[in-house]
Amino acid sequence: MTSGDEPIGRRVARWRVRRRMTQQMLADRLGRSKSWMDKVERGVRALDRYPVVQEIAEVLRIDPLVLLGEDRPVLPAAVGSPDGVDGIRAALARYDQPGRHAPMDEVERQVAHAWLTFQHAHYAQVLRLLPGLLDAAQGLRPQAPELLVQAYRITSSVLVKLGEADLGWLAADRAVAVAGGDPVLAASAVVSIGQALRALGRDRLALAAAVAAVRRVGPTPETSMVHGALLIQAALAAAGCGDTRRVGELTARAADIAARVGAGDDPYRTSFGPVAVELARVVAAVESGDAGEAVRRHEQAIRREGWRRLPAEYRAAYLLDAARGYLQIGDLRGAGRMLVEADAVAPAEVRARPLARTVIAELARGRPAPAGVARLATLVGLTR
Repeated sequence: MTSGDEPIGRRVARWRVRRRMTQQMLADRLGRSKSWMDKVERGVRALDRYPVVQEIAEVLRIDPLVLLGEDRPVLPAAVGSPDGVDGIRAALARYDQPGRHAPMDEVERQVAHAWLTFQHAHYAQVLRLLPGLLDAAQGLRPQAPELLVQAYRITSSVLVKLGEADLGWLAADRAVAVAGGDPVLAASAVVSIGQALRALGRDRLALAAAVAAVRRVGPTPETSMVHGALLIQAALAAAGCGDTRRVGELTARAADIAARVGAGDDPYRTSFGPVAVELARVVAAVESGDAGEAVRRHEQAIRREGWRRLPAEYRAAYLLDAARGYLQIGDLRGAGRMLVEADAVAPAEVRARPLARTVIAELARGRPAPAGVARLATLVGLTR
């Protein structure tokens, strides 16, 4: 067996032994549980998030590519920033400019347009919109901080999608700071904080931030959507920490709130509701390494009323996570089907995200690759 064919969990175990570390020692250094570490090494829990691979490699004092295998495709985190990110980075670095003056109703329209564009997964267009939007919203900060918070949250969301989670964390942190004394607005920004921290592999920090925000914002009729979205973020972070008991508690609380949420407005763009809770349970099972449970729940969740009403971005992102679940149980056809469905719903979600490239690369190694996967591998530049 070549190093590229050896499972990544086995490589982790081999290097751990070479560094004279027990599973408990490595888990402690990573801020994870021994159970999580054991599942990784046995291949029960997939290592398909590059920041987590980087974190393990740093503790083991080796290059991440050693863990990934010499003949594996280089993950997209190593190929540079997507077009447009530098413009956003420059906009976030402007501290000494008050922002351009624009009528409030115009900026409100721009924010709504940016959200809609993001929810349709037109990420390249969002990247072009954001520098100007951030500038305009900054100019209205004293009288309308909520517009700047929303602009920062959109910025964070698209950056996390495109593998720029560090910059996404910065934008989300700015959103929390701008929210000031408005607890609900600040809590909505913490949803973005949780997403960015989880993308960075900092699940324990994400869990702490989300739980603290949940305590500050009770589940009133006015705050229930944000409260529920925070519980989902906390549950997903707990799954990343290997704390399945807490996942159950948090998702149960979210389900109780979702049962009371009507089909009304969603001013904070959370997409929270009963279907979102069920999808979160699937993703949490994938993160916990319980892929069989994830696949079983998935096949029920997508038949629920409301699935088709979720934004295209939300559905396609979820289907990528479902693909990871099928991959974990060795069902390459099922994983390929999820990828093809995600590409039909929102092509940019599959063709622009580093996570999707990781899954495609894993599936493309199959002989033969599942239907549609070879085409996607070519489209994202993994094969020629």
